[in-house]
Amino acid sequence: MIRLSPQLSVLFALGTALGTALLAGCSMPHKEALSPAGTYEGPPVAIGQGQAWTFVTLDEQGQAKTLGIRMSEAALSGLPAEPPATGEWEYQLSLPAEASVTGYNHVTVDWNPHGHIPEGVYNVPHFDFHFYAIDSASRNAITAVGEDLARAHKAPEPAYMPADYVLPPGTEVPRMGAHAIDSASPEFHDQPFTQTFIYGFYDGRIIFVEPMMTLAFLASRPDVSAPVKQPEAYYPGFAYPNWYGARYDAANAQYEITLEELARH
Repeated sequence: MIRLSPQLSVLFALGTALGTALLAGCSMPHKEALSPAGTYEGPPVAIGQGQAWTFVTLDEQGQAKTLGIRMSEAALSGLPAEPPATGEWEYQLSLPAEASVTGYNHVTVDWNPHGHIPEGVYNVPHFDFHFYAIDSASRNAITAVGEDLARAHKAPEPAYMPADYVLPPGTEVPRMGAHAIDSASPEFHDQPFTQTFIYGFYDGRIIFVEPMMTLAFLASRPDVSAPVKQPEAYYPGFAYPNWYGARYDAANAQYEITLEELARH
């Protein structure tokens, strides 16, 4: 049997009491959880003589407020002068993991050196910025030919189509779906096309949203936001933008193309 001196016995008793108190809940205060608020970026992809990449901005609650694309100013230079056999040059961009709260899966920047249909409207050099709510495998399965043509052009229920939007025949594109255009846009009323907003559908469901902007419009270094017309009913799988924008950041010599005031319904 080990006998402790009176002094050691007192120290041992104090240590035991302190340990019991700590186990009972007298522990150090918990560290505050870090706020998810901030801007997160995806990996860059080479375009022209520059790069493009995605970004998402989250608020204090971790909800996405803005989703967008950043393009270096040099990306507008050295672009292909002729379209490929598929009709346009596609650059696929990955989203940062933090963008998963938006419901979007990936983004493409599509460069159209000579534009596309309809003639006299969109046949000028421009970019199509597609924000897809489906994955690449589902997108690759869209052929828009044969039996798939009817699915590609199938219109949604009227409540899911925003006011003034129509789904013209012939807008079905493989790996995209059909493009609903805003019939009230200036380019359909004797004004030149500079920018517009497209809703994309496949098999009666929305699968992408798409700001379209001319090369000349971006080269003018814009700083604009425009409202996005909303449907009466919303698909719950992703966040709808209330605004879309285009801005030139002189400090960083880059452009931002944005979906703003995102909301899931």
